[in-house]
Amino acid sequence: MQNHLQYETSPYLLQHAGNPVDWYPWGREAFEKAEREDKPIFLSIGYSTCHWCHVMARESFEDEEIAAVLNAHFVSVKVDREERPDIDSVYMAFCQAFTGSGGWPTSIFMTPEQKPFFAGTYFPARSQRGMLGFLSLLRAIAKQWEHDRSPLLLSAHELTGRLQKNGAAAADIQLSLPKAAFELFLQSFDEEYGGFGGAPKFPAAHNLLFLLAYSQLNNAPRARAMAETTLIQMRKGGIFDQIGYGFSRYSTDRRFLIPHFEKMLYDNALLIAAYATAYAVTNSAVYLDTAEKTAAYILREMTAPEGGFYAAQDADSNGVEGKYYRFGYDEILSVLGEKTGREFNRYYGITPKGNFEGANIPNRLHGDEAGGAFGDALQTLYEYRRKRGTLSLDGKTLTAWNALMIMAFALLYRVTGKLAYLTAARNAQRYIEEHMTHGNQLFASRPNGGRAVNGFLDDYAFYIAALIGLYETEWDELYLSRAQALCQEAMEQFQDPAGGFSLSGRDNERLVLTPKEVYDGAMPSGNSMMAFNLVRLSQLTRKPAWEQKAKTQLSFLSGEAQAYPAGHSMFMLSLLLYENPPPSITVVLPSPAHWNEAVQRVPLYADVTVLLAPAKEYPLLNGRVTYYVCRGRTCLPPSNTL
Repeated sequence: MQNHLQYETSPYLLQHAGNPVDWYPWGREAFEKAEREDKPIFLSIGYSTCHWCHVMARESFEDEEIAAVLNAHFVSVKVDREERPDIDSVYMAFCQAFTGSGGWPTSIFMTPEQKPFFAGTYFPARSQRGMLGFLSLLRAIAKQWEHDRSPLLLSAHELTGRLQKNGAAAADIQLSLPKAAFELFLQSFDEEYGGFGGAPKFPAAHNLLFLLAYSQLNNAPRARAMAETTLIQMRKGGIFDQIGYGFSRYSTDRRFLIPHFEKMLYDNALLIAAYATAYAVTNSAVYLDTAEKTAAYILREMTAPEGGFYAAQDADSNGVEGKYYRFGYDEILSVLGEKTGREFNRYYGITPKGNFEGANIPNRLHGDEAGGAFGDALQTLYEYRRKRGTLSLDGKTLTAWNALMIMAFALLYRVTGKLAYLTAARNAQRYIEEHMTHGNQLFASRPNGGRAVNGFLDDYAFYIAALIGLYETEWDELYLSRAQALCQEAMEQFQDPAGGFSLSGRDNERLVLTPKEVYDGAMPSGNSMMAFNLVRLSQLTRKPAWEQKAKTQLSFLSGEAQAYPAGHSMFMLSLLLYENPPPSITVVLPSPAHWNEAVQRVPLYADVTVLLAPAKEYPLLNGRVTYYVCRGRTCLPPSNTL
């Protein structure tokens, strides 16, 4: 049996194409059917690697009795949140307003005009232990809709009106906000286990990037210590795949031991950037090792032949959450042998009792070192694990997430000089230009070779940042020119006259709300990233027009961030760079062969000009690589070191 999802390209939608529920993709056909038949819409939003989405699918959407009720009384619509972040943003806001929290799967009941009147997340198929069952909920809503729908319509009207309110008013640029954010991080920092707040703990690498920058620019060793403690704890914990590398989406416990097992491209991109930055700041090998191992995972398992990067790997294997990553004590002995197996088990905290549902998640939380021993054994276990089971791969390519990985690889090349990382960044950038753009227009995704919806703010914001990152790596003016053209396009499409940028723009579908995201969640918001882009473009081009645009965006976000500055860490980083413009550096090389040597020594965010041979105004000092450094209107004598 196939429903209306059978012709879709999204891996998530195709997972539901064989359900007995008569699913429709988001679109006119579903809404016209609901209006024609006078039925409410059930909207289910999720993504292909979401564990609880799988659970609700097995329990409810494959259930014939539940499907019969849905098909008789509702029009059911499925949405992949990764392909349609605009729909996800709008209806997640409704879910949070209705329930006080959110998550996936997101379950929305709404009118044919797309206005929600009831919202939730996961529901068990049938009522249990005081939790409302999905079947009972469906019957109650169907009965209410048929006999007295006025309370439902009133709820939809009131909820929509409440969420259409304006945001905070713009303020003068508040240079005190980074200090306030730092103090908030201090209050929520987990001194014992790293990270912030209690479980669950998300990596939120952009918070760590802000703290590392704050520590350097404000002589704040406490900020650096918070970032380093968190980075070390995550590397030692089960959130880091000790066998095959890469990071899971978040930790379900305080210690970063037990992960929520899906691996997302964006998390790993941001974490590569955080660990590479920590290495640049501290010169500590463990950070570089972690960044490079994560990069190895991406290149090995998440890179498409054409150069783009895949979206995610599933949490479940053979229908069991985390089964792919679990090991038994005796299982290790049988694979590695008695002697090596016992030593490996001791080193990676693997016991007969187990640390997760009777099995083990390898980790180094009990030891001083962060890992790296038993190289041959790790390779043996990696190959054994791949034969033992498989992970479902979400093979679509998303422009925004690919852009984050381009930034990460460009930065990793800068701190290592290893050409493989620059090649990966170049290949992915070429992939975006060839397959996900048309002139200055971006597309959000390219599922299975087909072109999807028009790009959103995040696609433009992250890709502009990627181009700036490539420019800061190669100092090729073509990257800077392309970044400026796309930034101008983003302003034309998404800028709101009332301030900031909307997630959806001129070329996107109109929804019941136009979301404007300013808060940094698992990823930086598009508004925060645009602040970063505008500040960097103003500094790199020295054009007054970009400087004025940067000031306008910083003023808008200053108003939005005052209530909770720690929730806007990428904006905080932008404020730091605005207040402390990086130096301008002219690098003079004796020959092009010295390029890598020079690259690794240049500080992050510097405005760099590279001369492949000495010039009259810029002679070599002592016949070696020479740096001419200026900050503001003050220049230092030439030097062979930075």
